[in-house]
Amino acid sequence: MKKIIFLALGFPDVAKYTNLYTDLIHEFHQNGHDVLVVAPAENSKDTGLRLEGGVSVLRVATLPLFNVGTLKKGLANLLLSWQYKKALKKNKITLDFDLILMPTPPITLTPTAKWVKNKSGAKLYLILRDIFPQNAVDLKMMDGNGAIHTFFRKKEKELYNVADYMGCMSPANINYIKKHNADVAPSKLHLLPNWENLPNYKEGKSSEALLNKYKLKDKFIVIFGGNIGKPQKMENIILLAKECQDFSEIVFFIIGTGTEKQKLTNLVQEEKLANVILEDKIPKTDYNDLLRLSDVGLISLSEDFTIPNFPSKVLSYFGNKKPVLASVDLNTDFGTILEEVKAGYWAAAGDTKDLKKKLLLIYHDASLRAQMGENGYAYMKENLLPDKAYKTIIEVTT
Repeated sequence: MKKIIFLALGFPDVAKYTNLYTDLIHEFHQNGHDVLVVAPAENSKDTGLRLEGGVSVLRVATLPLFNVGTLKKGLANLLLSWQYKKALKKNKITLDFDLILMPTPPITLTPTAKWVKNKSGAKLYLILRDIFPQNAVDLKMMDGNGAIHTFFRKKEKELYNVADYMGCMSPANINYIKKHNADVAPSKLHLLPNWENLPNYKEGKSSEALLNKYKLKDKFIVIFGGNIGKPQKMENIILLAKECQDFSEIVFFIIGTGTEKQKLTNLVQEEKLANVILEDKIPKTDYNDLLRLSDVGLISLSEDFTIPNFPSKVLSYFGNKKPVLASVDLNTDFGTILEEVKAGYWAAAGDTKDLKKKLLLIYHDASLRAQMGENGYAYMKENLLPDKAYKTIIEVTT
């Protein structure tokens, strides 16, 4: 069994909710490994070492990391490594780890990872889920020729150099790293797809009551839940909704917040789209039940991306046996994988005509929807559960 430290950015208390990384760490814990998680505290009073779901978690006071401006977020991320190192020293954590797990984002925890690695002789496994700073350049949030980009690109290269293993989301991710980072040994790179537990249904509101609550009764529900920011380019979905107004049954149910939410709200109001329902937040149980009652799960990625993203959101659609409709850039291999699995359709982001055509194919064929849902579910069971990710990491690092 290994002694593991996980340097986390987003690691919620499992008593409240779970995410990609809590699922993975509890897989390690359940397999007998000694795990320490280092993660931000929700507030200044919530700091220190404690047990959360049986796992040791060191909560660290940080500046606000989410829902803040670019400058504040940048400063918070830059200070993170120093704060983590200070907390490890303060809590007298013995640095005798076998394995360091660290996801991206952020890329600014490299000094702490390097320090722990040097002190303990541990290997560093990088879970590559964000290729920064190029994603910021793609979305025009950073000048690709500026000093800030040069600084973060240097940090990115340093991280790849320090890492012993790099788990990439898809084959296109692996090829991208190879193409743009010639100094990274190809032997470091391997496939580590996203993962999620299958849904565990609990008795909630009756289907009729829930559909009435959100004005969805007798509707063909196309659902999206998650962040609404520049990466998602939800304007493409609003254009689709505008083109589908002649189909009175079809409704686009969009739940989420983010930097582009107000812009999206304004667009819906300007176009007077009665077939779009926007919600900021709804109870988790409501969302889970509505996902189960929906007809299609939506994926949207900006056409400006040059890096190959793979949206983790699709796992909740697969798990709930929902066909997927994706509007994605041409640099991701997500659409290709979706076709291979036969779990949905995709169109190039910005091609509203093709996206509408694909939606109507799903809309008009209930048996196709059911088969796509079953295909996605089977693929997830075989390839995208936390135990699969755990086994991949263990096999690579042993």
